[in-house]
Amino acid sequence: MGLVLTKTLPSKAVVSVWHITETEQQLISLSSVPTDEMEEISLIRSEKLRKQKLAVRALLNEVFEEKVYLSHHENGAPYLENCLTNISITHTDDYVAIITHEEEDLGIDIESIDRDFSAVEKKALSEDEIDDLEDDDKEEKNTQLAIYWCAKEAIYKRMDINRVDFAEQIEVERFTPRGEGVLEATFVHKDGHEDEFELEYMIIDRHALVWVVG
Repeated sequence: MGLVLTKTLPSKAVVSVWHITETEQQLISLSSVPTDEMEEISLIRSEKLRKQKLAVRALLNEVFEEKVYLSHHENGAPYLENCLTNISITHTDDYVAIITHEEEDLGIDIESIDRDFSAVEKKALSEDEIDDLEDDDKEEKNTQLAIYWCAKEAIYKRMDINRVDFAEQIEVERFTPRGEGVLEATFVHKDGHEDEFELEYMIIDRHALVWVVG
């Protein structure tokens, strides 16, 4: 299916989403992956992961007018070798998404809300966040947990810091899940310093997509 969403934000960041319906060979033809990189991808045992990697490259080809080359820092954070544009990348089973900006730091995450996110409550939420969960509607609670998880992952990518305690260091203010909305969150550094963030989210084809800019 290819590119299903391109959203330019007031900050001038651009969110782009690709729905993976192509075969692996179709993605190879769309992605223009360099030979050495293609060799690395071919060694991945999981076909699903290979297709996700290829779909990211196909999405980059669709979004950028000039050919860009994707690489990763030692910690796994992505960057473009021949372009100063900042980028964050996420993928789930059938979707990949990126967010780009000329200057600002970024984070993005996508997850299917049909997954069971009950484990997130125990390992990634603070006591206050647990108190804010919806208790009457199981599906709404799971969606809420999915958004919590995506928000914390997006901030984690934005901060680019190792060994972050999601429950202790990332606090998301109370919210009610809707089709799209804004989240307020705080990142607490180990020294006690706090950074505040405003994130945005949307539900697309039963997937929670959350991003942060700046």
